[in-house]
Amino acid sequence: MKLLEIEKKFVIVAYDIVSNKRRRRVMKCLKGMGFHVQKSVFECLLSEEQVKRLKKLLLREVDEEEDTVRIYVLPEELKNEVRILGTGELLEDRPFVVI
Repeated sequence: MKLLEIEKKFVIVAYDIVSNKRRRRVMKCLKGMGFHVQKSVFECLLSEEQVKRLKKLLLREVDEEEDTVRIYVLPEELKNEVRILGTGELLEDRPFVVI
């Protein structure tokens, strides 16, 4: 069986959300797509289509007058350039099979 390979991007999402309610909703969106690595930072490995979907989801949740969300979309190879000082693990893409 051959696994379907989809090009992934290394995506870092950092946010500063004023409202606790909106912040919880943003975190919920991000938890479904990546790993919570710091208080307001997530790392994700996403396809281009998933990045577009994430942007749409986040736009529905944030108040563009009060909140800030930064999405850094980088080539997957750059995740190997991450240096972690202290605790934490490097984000790993785990293969999966669709049946």
